[in-house]
Amino acid sequence: MSCFSILFQVKGSGVGVISISKSGDIALSMASYLPGVKAVVSINGCCANTLFPLKYKGTVLPPLLPDLGKIIRTEQGLLDITKTMPNPMAKENQASVIPIERADSHFLFVASEDDKNWDSVFFAELAGQRLRAHGKENFEVVRYPKAGHFVDVPYMPFYPSGVHAAAGEVVMFGGETRANAHAQVDLWGRVQEFFRKHLDSGHPQCKARL
Repeated sequence: MSCFSILFQVKGSGVGVISISKSGDIALSMASYLPGVKAVVSINGCCANTLFPLKYKGTVLPPLLPDLGKIIRTEQGLLDITKTMPNPMAKENQASVIPIERADSHFLFVASEDDKNWDSVFFAELAGQRLRAHGKENFEVVRYPKAGHFVDVPYMPFYPSGVHAAAGEVVMFGGETRANAHAQVDLWGRVQEFFRKHLDSGHPQCKARL
């Protein structure tokens, strides 16, 4: 299981990107700076650049870094890192916020309400607020109650905890088994419809085959 998975769907009308966790901010950055990215699905991602500096031509976005002092170790020995990522809109962090208002893309922000990796609902709402503040309505926000951080393709194993790629230890990812399974099936249908709507050119060879 990886926090950095990212997939591309290329169609006649442009490129679609589906991302999860850390790769969510990579996908949003691609849409903001690269031409041809027409549809982006961000599953439990962040609206700011995280962990590493992002450099593109003359632009550098500094990373939003976790506050390690807010890590909690549970009785089971797992790390609870839910509250470690700071508010991107705080004055000292705003340079890390990804300028998604520049993008000529459609966005589907997916947020699990029991995400223990970070506050995905908060980040999705911030992204929507930023787009709306710039007069854009090119986005959807979908929330899944009781789902955890990893909402993968349907019938993938439930992953409520595991080794975190950045933390290097076992952390909580959250979620309940039934709710997570429902989210996987529901989201996969939404993703297919989203890409069909925003990528298909109408040519029979450009129909989505996800």
